[in-house]
Amino acid sequence: MTLAPLLAATAPIPLHAFAAMAAFVLGGVQLAAPKGTLPHRALGWIWVALMATVAASSFWVHTIRQFGDFSVIHLLSIFTLAVLPLAVWRARRHQVARHRLAMISLYVGALVIAGSFTFYPGRIMHTVVFGP
Repeated sequence: MTLAPLLAATAPIPLHAFAAMAAFVLGGVQLAAPKGTLPHRALGWIWVALMATVAASSFWVHTIRQFGDFSVIHLLSIFTLAVLPLAVWRARRHQVARHRLAMISLYVGALVIAGSFTFYPGRIMHTVVFGP
């Protein structure tokens, strides 16, 4: 494993990937840790910022082009940018079950499932993990 292909990639791919990796790790911590605590809320804001960075930076990543410069995955970015503030709003309104569903859905859908596609042969993360 080497980070060289990721570090050599054009902007904003490294920002996008490192923010996604940090969100994946932090999200796992958030899912496992006690809820409703001050650390949960503080780390939650960091996670929201990371996810917003991942989603927003994706609009400048054009390695897969299906519709002009964009692909179907960009719809997930739009969805993420719409759901993040809604999930925060639900937490602030003490709608815990709806907040939990939104956050778990974003974690699984945007980080686990969509992230797994970055490991296909020919993609940068495949080269990072498995070599050329």
